[in-house]
Amino acid sequence: MNNSNQIRIFDTTLRDGEQSPGASMTSAEKLEVARQLARLGVNVIEAGFPAASPDDLEAVRRIATEVGNADGPIIAGLARCWRDDITKAWEGVREADHPRIHTFLATSDLHMERKLGMTREQVLSQIEHMVSYARSLCDDIEFSPEDASRSDADFLVEACKIAIEAGATTLNIPDTVGYSMPIEYGEMMADLIARTPGGKDVIWSAHCHDDLGCATANTLSAVQAGARQVEVTINGIGERAGNTPLEEVVMALHTRPKIYGLGCSIETTELARTSRLVSNYTGIYVPRNKAIIGQNAFAHEAGIHQDGMLKDQRTYEIMTPQTVGLSQSQLVLGKHSGKHALRIRLQELGFELDRDGVKDAFKRFKMLADKKKDITDADLQALAHQQEQAPSETFTITDLQISCGRPGMPTATVRLEGPNGDEFIQSDVGDGPVDATFSAMDQIVQAKNELLEYSVHSVTSGIDALGEVTVRIQAPDNSKSDKGRIFGGYGADTDITVASAKAYMAALNRMIAALGTKYSRGEGAPATINQTAS
Repeated sequence: MNNSNQIRIFDTTLRDGEQSPGASMTSAEKLEVARQLARLGVNVIEAGFPAASPDDLEAVRRIATEVGNADGPIIAGLARCWRDDITKAWEGVREADHPRIHTFLATSDLHMERKLGMTREQVLSQIEHMVSYARSLCDDIEFSPEDASRSDADFLVEACKIAIEAGATTLNIPDTVGYSMPIEYGEMMADLIARTPGGKDVIWSAHCHDDLGCATANTLSAVQAGARQVEVTINGIGERAGNTPLEEVVMALHTRPKIYGLGCSIETTELARTSRLVSNYTGIYVPRNKAIIGQNAFAHEAGIHQDGMLKDQRTYEIMTPQTVGLSQSQLVLGKHSGKHALRIRLQELGFELDRDGVKDAFKRFKMLADKKKDITDADLQALAHQQEQAPSETFTITDLQISCGRPGMPTATVRLEGPNGDEFIQSDVGDGPVDATFSAMDQIVQAKNELLEYSVHSVTSGIDALGEVTVRIQAPDNSKSDKGRIFGGYGADTDITVASAKAYMAALNRMIAALGTKYSRGEGAPATINQTAS
């Protein structure tokens, strides 16, 4: 079994991960996470610790019943090496098509003496009797010698030998307190596989904690030594500093096949989605610089990096964001950015500057970046407007009234001031207040376009937060000048619908000014307010 070229992914997010302070989930939330883990393709879901509480038992039972089908993953329940715990664990997982009981007992002298108050002989006897009892209930038994990395090597071999003889089919070797270094942990795994009687006939598993920041390195070291199961959590959540992150081990195997030559069943494009789900339910924020799934994992600010990325993504990315379920890389504009990245972003916003114009805009950009941490599209638009004469506002918003909610239809009424001071008023319905607003504005302006992008984010925090909206529109293909050109617009307001209207209006005005579109009231166009009154 240790020569297999496939690694079993044992996910303990719902058990060890949930033990993170403040990370407890309800049984309904755990069920939803378990369903996503099954979609992700994990081989084993450790659904919980059934003896911990009635709710935990119920959660394990529901997961076993609803997720543990014939084509689904193994469903495991954790139990101490005590009869009542093992009975509860079996009660939780027995309805799964592939149930597993995972039982554990400490084997380090420190734990045996200070925590358990047991001798070595008592511990070995307990392992023999409780693993045998678990095997009488279930064919798939995993045993873990807790605090294995601080246990006496010869005693650890004896404990594993007895567990195998009693019926254990998987032997998990925990670095419970994250004490081991990669070379130590790999050597310990290799030694146990080689010296334990029956060790060639079971699956060996790695379970590492990140107290010294070595969880992933230790796990991969164990894999090289012959372990064929890894015990991991989504986002690396877990006790204290956390567990080995699933996404890091999986993508290491995926990205470096020549080193490991091993595969796994994970659908990597589900990694980002799974990460967000677990983060939302546990309330544990994923650090921006977290490997694989952090916000900055595929973001680039340095000018040298951005220039390389624009020429060939492989220069600074060893995997594509799409591989892990993200849409695209990000070129973050800041004080380290270069002219190439600035020019590309300005083009995306609809600004076509010549070489000297880009050079001048870049100087002002650098001055701004030294003062401001985050450079927004609005900042870039302001820089570009300083370079090219800002277009006059053909239309301006004077009033906006929204009606929405359920039941009812979202309705927007807008009043615009147009060329020559004419005023126009128009109402329309839409899929939501923003869609209704844009539709009403389109009926007045009569400037055809395609909405390419609509983005909203909060500038400040709190209920009175200022919201920023950016939009990108594209001129129709039949434009006589500058066919298909893209124009950007920006708006900010405490009311997101108002900010959206401002952004859309700004984009329309830019398009009208750039393409020379003349507003004319053709058939079906709204009349001016004065005409309506007369």
